[in-house]
Amino acid sequence: MTTPTPTPQTPLGTGYGPATTAGEVVAGVDLTGRTAIVTGGYSGLGVETVRALRAAGASVVVPVRNREKAAETLAGVDGVRLEPMDLQDPASVDAFADRFLDGDRPLHMLVNSAGIMAVPLSRDARGHESHFATNHLGHFRLTLRLWPALLRAEGARVVAVSSWGHRQSGIVWDDVHFERRPYEPMNAYGQSKTANNLFAVELDRRGRDHGVRAFSLHPGRILTPLVRHTDPDVLRRMGMIDENGEPLIDPSRNMKSPQQGAATSVWCATSPLLDGHGGVYCENSDIAPLVPEGDDPVAMAEERVRTQESLAFGVMPYSIDPESATRLWDLSERLTGALL
Repeated sequence: MTTPTPTPQTPLGTGYGPATTAGEVVAGVDLTGRTAIVTGGYSGLGVETVRALRAAGASVVVPVRNREKAAETLAGVDGVRLEPMDLQDPASVDAFADRFLDGDRPLHMLVNSAGIMAVPLSRDARGHESHFATNHLGHFRLTLRLWPALLRAEGARVVAVSSWGHRQSGIVWDDVHFERRPYEPMNAYGQSKTANNLFAVELDRRGRDHGVRAFSLHPGRILTPLVRHTDPDVLRRMGMIDENGEPLIDPSRNMKSPQQGAATSVWCATSPLLDGHGGVYCENSDIAPLVPEGDDPVAMAEERVRTQESLAFGVMPYSIDPESATRLWDLSERLTGALL
């Protein structure tokens, strides 16, 4: 067998853009007979991801902490099965995976969309900082526990919903859980999003010979329940809401509707354009470019918003570095006890 070569972080020129919707990227794709799991599938972008996958014929399983809320949010979307799971509870993740594996079914698409952002400092039962525990470690454990089902698909994709927020922080190796440094919510969030990117790099390296490819992505700037811990005045200064608190939608500035925000997740999970590719960070339904070394990512983003440029923000090199990806994988194994 020829070992697949790593995919370069180079845009494919798909013709899609920030205004593209999830429905548009899945148009003409037949997912009949395929199964997807979408974490966070009953909130924000996850809902639109589930709707698009179902519309294309996939069977969808949504892990839930609140079944009543999930049933209400997904009312009218048939063919969706709700199963209990809490990403911060290892026993809950294991139980969910065991139930799925009991059916000997293949898993063709795993979209890790659930997450938290800018929450006050809290820790899970093991003492792990909550952003890192939820956004990364919970999904790391879930993916590894579902590995047999991914292999059975003989062509599976794992999608890590990351964010341009990864620019806020790399992995602070000597204090991942903010035990010695001051806690800053957006740095904690950024570190967890860098972890999402690195996880996709290493998972793809380990999985591509077995037909399992992995991707990470920035969905865009979208007003979802994820921002509930952010001060409205901050959201106004960011240009995400107007004076009445209503969301501002302007795809030319990467400010998207939920349907537009879900497009890249669905594209990564389903697009034939990505056949043979993997381990890359995507945005606007294409592979994103690298941010040049030495560029100030915050200043660059602010300038693009100010000038209303629609260019992709790109990905920070440190967040897709292969050596860091392997290091994070080893750390995650130690912290979770999960092994591939």
